[in-house]
Amino acid sequence: MAVPTTKADLRAAIDKTFAQLERDLDRVPPVAARELVLDGHVKNTMMSPADLLAYLIGWNQQVLTWHRRRAEGLPDELPAPGIKWNELGVLAQRYYAEYEAETWDELRAQLRDAKDAIVDLIQGYSDAELYGQPWYGKWTMGRMISFNTSSPYTNARGRIRAWLRTF
Repeated sequence: MAVPTTKADLRAAIDKTFAQLERDLDRVPPVAARELVLDGHVKNTMMSPADLLAYLIGWNQQVLTWHRRRAEGLPDELPAPGIKWNELGVLAQRYYAEYEAETWDELRAQLRDAKDAIVDLIQGYSDAELYGQPWYGKWTMGRMISFNTSSPYTNARGRIRAWLRTF
Protein backbone atom coordinates (compact mmCIF):
# COMPACT_ATOMS: atom_id res chain seq x y z
CA MET A 1 0.00 0.00 0.00
CA ALA A 2 1.29 3.45 -0.91
CA VAL A 3 2.22 5.93 1.80
CA PRO A 4 -0.92 7.94 2.63
CA THR A 5 -0.92 11.58 1.53
CA THR A 6 -4.54 12.52 2.28
CA LYS A 7 -6.98 12.04 5.12
CA ALA A 8 -8.95 9.54 3.02
CA ASP A 9 -5.77 7.59 2.18
CA LEU A 10 -4.75 7.53 5.84
CA ARG A 11 -8.16 6.24 6.94
CA ALA A 12 -8.13 3.62 4.18
CA ALA A 13 -4.61 2.47 5.13
CA ILE A 14 -5.50 2.17 8.81
CA ASP A 15 -8.79 0.39 8.08
CA LYS A 16 -7.25 -2.04 5.59
CA THR A 17 -4.14 -2.95 7.56
CA PHE A 18 -6.07 -3.27 10.83
CA ALA A 19 -8.69 -5.53 9.27
CA GLN A 20 -5.95 -7.74 7.82
CA LEU A 21 -4.19 -7.87 11.18
CA GLU A 22 -7.44 -8.73 12.96
CA ARG A 23 -8.01 -11.71 10.66
CA ASP A 24 -4.56 -13.06 11.49
CA LEU A 25 -4.98 -12.40 15.21
CA ASP A 26 -8.20 -14.43 15.07
CA ARG A 27 -6.00 -17.42 14.19
CA VAL A 28 -3.79 -17.09 17.30
CA PRO A 29 -4.80 -19.69 19.88
CA PRO A 30 -5.38 -17.83 23.16
CA VAL A 31 -3.43 -20.54 24.99
CA ALA A 32 -0.34 -19.57 22.95
CA ALA A 33 -0.78 -15.80 23.36
CA ARG A 34 1.83 -15.52 26.14
CA GLU A 35 4.41 -17.88 24.65
CA LEU A 36 7.72 -16.25 23.70
CA VAL A 37 7.64 -17.20 20.03
CA LEU A 38 8.39 -13.93 18.17
CA ASP A 39 11.58 -11.93 17.83
CA GLY A 40 11.42 -9.07 20.31
CA HIS A 41 11.87 -5.39 19.65
CA VAL A 42 15.29 -5.54 21.32
CA LYS A 43 18.04 -7.55 19.63
CA ASN A 44 18.39 -11.10 20.94
CA THR A 45 15.09 -11.05 22.84
CA MET A 46 11.82 -12.85 22.34
CA MET A 47 8.27 -11.68 22.82
CA SER A 48 4.83 -13.20 22.81
CA PRO A 49 1.89 -12.39 20.54
CA ALA A 50 0.39 -10.64 23.58
CA ASP A 51 3.54 -8.52 23.90
CA LEU A 52 3.18 -7.58 20.24
CA LEU A 53 -0.36 -6.37 20.90
CA ALA A 54 0.88 -4.46 23.95
CA TYR A 55 3.44 -2.78 21.70
CA LEU A 56 0.76 -1.77 19.20
CA ILE A 57 -1.56 -0.50 21.93
CA GLY A 58 1.30 1.42 23.51
CA TRP A 59 2.19 3.20 20.27
CA ASN A 60 -1.44 3.94 19.43
CA GLN A 61 -1.91 5.41 22.90
CA GLN A 62 1.32 7.37 22.49
CA VAL A 63 -0.09 9.05 19.36
CA LEU A 64 -3.22 10.00 21.30
CA THR A 65 -1.07 11.38 24.12
CA TRP A 66 0.96 13.53 21.72
CA HIS A 67 -2.23 15.09 20.39
CA ARG A 68 -3.79 15.54 23.83
CA ARG A 69 -0.66 17.26 25.14
CA ARG A 70 -0.54 19.63 22.16
CA ALA A 71 -4.25 20.43 22.55
CA GLU A 72 -3.60 21.25 26.22
CA GLY A 73 -0.65 23.48 25.32
CA LEU A 74 1.86 21.16 27.00
CA PRO A 75 5.36 20.58 25.60
CA ASP A 76 6.01 17.61 23.35
CA GLU A 77 7.43 14.45 24.90
CA LEU A 78 8.35 12.45 21.84
CA PRO A 79 8.61 9.61 21.58
CA ALA A 80 7.63 9.18 25.26
CA PRO A 81 8.57 10.64 28.65
CA GLY A 82 12.14 9.71 29.53
CA ILE A 83 12.74 7.91 26.21
CA LYS A 84 14.92 9.04 23.31
CA TRP A 85 14.38 7.92 19.72
CA ASN A 86 17.42 5.62 19.98
CA GLU A 87 15.82 3.86 23.00
CA LEU A 88 12.70 2.46 21.35
CA GLY A 89 13.51 -1.05 22.53
CA VAL A 90 13.27 0.19 26.12
CA LEU A 91 9.90 1.72 25.28
CA ALA A 92 8.72 -1.57 23.76
CA GLN A 93 9.66 -3.41 26.92
CA ARG A 94 7.81 -0.78 28.95
CA TYR A 95 4.69 -1.50 26.90
CA TYR A 96 5.09 -5.27 27.38
CA ALA A 97 5.25 -4.79 31.15
CA GLU A 98 2.36 -2.34 31.24
CA TYR A 99 -0.02 -4.87 29.67
CA GLU A 100 1.39 -8.14 31.07
CA ALA A 101 -1.66 -8.84 33.23
CA GLU A 102 -4.16 -8.43 30.38
CA THR A 103 -5.80 -11.41 28.73
CA TRP A 104 -5.64 -11.98 24.98
CA ASP A 105 -9.26 -10.86 24.61
CA GLU A 106 -8.65 -7.75 26.71
CA LEU A 107 -5.62 -6.84 24.60
CA ARG A 108 -7.59 -7.33 21.40
CA ALA A 109 -10.37 -5.06 22.70
CA GLN A 110 -7.90 -2.40 23.86
CA LEU A 111 -6.16 -2.41 20.48
CA ARG A 112 -9.50 -1.97 18.69
CA ASP A 113 -10.41 0.87 21.06
CA ALA A 114 -7.06 2.61 20.55
CA LYS A 115 -7.32 2.29 16.77
CA ASP A 116 -10.89 3.63 16.86
CA ALA A 117 -9.77 6.60 18.98
CA ILE A 118 -7.08 7.42 16.41
CA VAL A 119 -9.63 7.20 13.58
CA ASP A 120 -11.85 9.60 15.54
CA LEU A 121 -8.86 11.91 16.03
CA ILE A 122 -8.13 11.91 12.30
CA GLN A 123 -11.73 12.83 11.54
CA GLY A 124 -11.18 16.10 13.40
CA TYR A 125 -8.40 17.21 11.07
CA SER A 126 -8.40 18.48 7.50
CA ASP A 127 -6.06 17.30 4.75
CA ALA A 128 -4.12 20.54 5.19
CA GLU A 129 -3.68 19.93 8.92
CA LEU A 130 -2.67 16.32 8.37
CA TYR A 131 -0.37 16.79 5.38
CA GLY A 132 0.10 20.51 4.67
CA GLN A 133 3.04 21.28 6.94
CA PRO A 134 5.60 19.57 9.15
CA TRP A 135 4.21 18.54 12.53
CA TYR A 136 7.31 16.99 14.12
CA GLY A 137 10.68 17.65 12.52
CA LYS A 138 10.23 17.07 8.82
CA TRP A 139 7.24 14.75 9.28
CA THR A 140 3.63 15.76 8.77
CA MET A 141 0.98 14.88 11.33
CA GLY A 142 -0.52 12.34 8.94
CA ARG A 143 2.83 10.66 8.42
CA MET A 144 3.49 10.48 12.17
CA ILE A 145 0.09 8.84 12.62
CA SER A 146 0.81 6.39 9.80
CA PHE A 147 4.22 5.55 11.30
CA ASN A 148 2.43 4.42 14.46
CA THR A 149 -0.70 2.74 13.07
CA SER A 150 -0.85 1.25 9.58
CA SER A 151 2.90 0.68 9.27
CA PRO A 152 3.28 -1.28 12.53
CA TYR A 153 -0.01 -3.12 11.87
CA THR A 154 1.56 -4.39 8.64
CA ASN A 155 4.79 -5.31 10.42
CA ALA A 156 2.91 -7.10 13.20
CA ARG A 157 0.87 -9.01 10.67
CA GLY A 158 4.05 -10.27 9.02
CA ARG A 159 5.43 -11.44 12.35
CA ILE A 160 2.21 -13.22 13.32
CA ARG A 161 1.78 -14.85 9.91
CA ALA A 162 5.36 -16.12 9.90
CA TRP A 163 4.88 -17.67 13.34
CA LEU A 164 1.50 -19.16 12.47
CA ARG A 165 3.10 -20.98 9.51
CA THR A 166 5.36 -22.81 11.98
CA PHE A 167 2.69 -23.43 14.60
